[in-house]
Parts: sequence; structure tokens; C-alpha cells
Amino acid sequence: MNHVVDSSAWLEYFADGPNAEHFAPAIESPDTLLVPVVTLFEVFKRVAQQRDESTALACVAVMQQGAVVDLDAALALDAASLSLRHKLPLADSLVYATAQRGHAMLWTQDADFEGLEGVRYFAKL
Repeated sequence: MNHVVDSSAWLEYFADGPNAEHFAPAIESPDTLLVPVVTLFEVFKRVAQQRDESTALACVAVMQQGAVVDLDAALALDAASLSLRHKLPLADSLVYATAQRGHAMLWTQDADFEGLEGVRYFAKL
């Protein structure tokens, strides 16, 4: 099965936070990992803000060991439909659409995804 890890889970993993162990199996299996391009943006931006650009680049390099999924017109429209149906914000809808398209399990600690089909949600500790 493929896996998608959302930005909150990547950040938790890189910070070695309390939920990091939940996301490690998906992150540490790059052969089944799909990486939505928007997660590269979000993780790079947050790590660069909180630490520095060099650390952010190192994190993104780890992420790119999986298959990076670019945004195209079809994915954008799928995401828009999912956003309307589930009241998801832009980035979350793109991540969820990527998971749905890739028949992937979505790993997250973002409460916006709680209860959605195909999602492994772990509440923030």
C-alpha cells in the first residue's frame, strides 16, 4: 500500500516529537511514499522559519526520497471537490486528493482529516 504523510506529520517526525514514532513506518518506506508537492513547500517554509534554510533543505531532501507528486489540473480539480465535500483548506485538500489518487493511506496529526476515509489520524500530544 502507498502512503502519504501530511506536513504536520513530517514536522513531528523531523522534530522527534511525541507522535514521531507513529509516522516513522510510512516515512521510512520511501518505495511506497508519495509526497505531495505542497508538503515540500509547507515543511521547507516552517523549518526555515524555526531553524534555518540549510536544515530545511536537508529535511526536503529526505522527503524527496519518496515519489514527489506534482500539482496538475486534474489533481487541482479533485482537490477542489474534496475541499467542498469535506470543508478542507487548500493545502489539506491537495494532500488528501494526492492520497486518494495514489490509493494511499494518509498519515497525519491534523484534526482537519479526523474521520475521513483512508486516513491514519493521531491526535497531537
